[in-house]
Amino acid sequence: MTPLKQKILDIIKTEKEIRAKRLEGRLNISKQYLHRFLKELREEGRIALLGRANQAVYVIAEKGALLKARKKVKQFHRFLHNEGLSEDVVLDALKRDTGIFIDLPDNILRITAYAFTEMLNNAIEHSQSKDIELLVRRDKGQFRFEINDLGVGIFHHIMTKRGLRNELEAIQDLLKGKETTDPEHHTGEGIFFTSKVADAFTIKSSNKELTFNNIVDDVFVRDIKNRRGTKVIFNISLDSDRDLEKVFGEYSTSSYEFDKTKVAVKLYKMGTLYISRSQARRIMTGLERFKKVVLDFAHIKSIGQGFGDEIFRVWRIHNPDTKIEAINTNENIDFMINRALKEGLKAQQGLFP
Repeated sequence: MTPLKQKILDIIKTEKEIRAKRLEGRLNISKQYLHRFLKELREEGRIALLGRANQAVYVIAEKGALLKARKKVKQFHRFLHNEGLSEDVVLDALKRDTGIFIDLPDNILRITAYAFTEMLNNAIEHSQSKDIELLVRRDKGQFRFEINDLGVGIFHHIMTKRGLRNELEAIQDLLKGKETTDPEHHTGEGIFFTSKVADAFTIKSSNKELTFNNIVDDVFVRDIKNRRGTKVIFNISLDSDRDLEKVFGEYSTSSYEFDKTKVAVKLYKMGTLYISRSQARRIMTGLERFKKVVLDFAHIKSIGQGFGDEIFRVWRIHNPDTKIEAINTNENIDFMINRALKEGLKAQQGLFP
């Protein structure tokens, strides 16, 4: 290691955490020259960068130092390019690089992870927006996220797809629950259940603002200045006693059968299309506490790519101690399952970021 790199490393060790601007002053070197060595140290795994822009700090890449620095990062604000974007990867990055999710009560962790991935997936797949703005914040006993796109706008999209006369009719359609403009790929459950688990959930689009306030158990619609795209705002108190599984159970027919050693999830509703990530997340919620999950696909003709990927790649990667067994499948279902398993294996081997 060169003397300058060692000096940079020693300063970071002494300071515990330090911004690049302060390092420039301490070393009296140019920004470009400094960042060359910082990049090398990061690639060697000796240091880590936490935070963004002027708030970013460098720390030693040791567990204790990283955890201490992460706990101080309670806000994440970023513009993401909507190409190859995956909501589970974004959530993992938030958990890895910030303290927003550290030590959250278990019920709040489940709710926020579900709501965030559902709403970000909506923006990724439906908005047709080139970029998506994210703001995630935890402060004063509250968890809040905002997702803003500059796409077609949810109310306008529903209005056009359904041949409705105005945004109010689109809102009325949305309030029915589980409605979707893309029935071949989505079920519309994401917005429905997100609106039920929040303290307050707001959708702003076109010239209307729709707010679900579960504290007062009411829904509000008001006029706003016309805006492009869609902005969703989710709030929940960290001491909320809401439970994701109970909310699912309240609005769903029973699809779980338990015994002492495994969980059999019976996908037995005739005529139901199992196509969306939202459905998969709902089915798998709470099953990580079991050692084995049996998915029974009896009477199911096919599943969607998103449904299979969410269970057999995303869920498996995050719950490696739980074994999933699929029974009563057909060749169409097997194709989707094997596709997801292969992608999961590639991700674990580090072929994808």
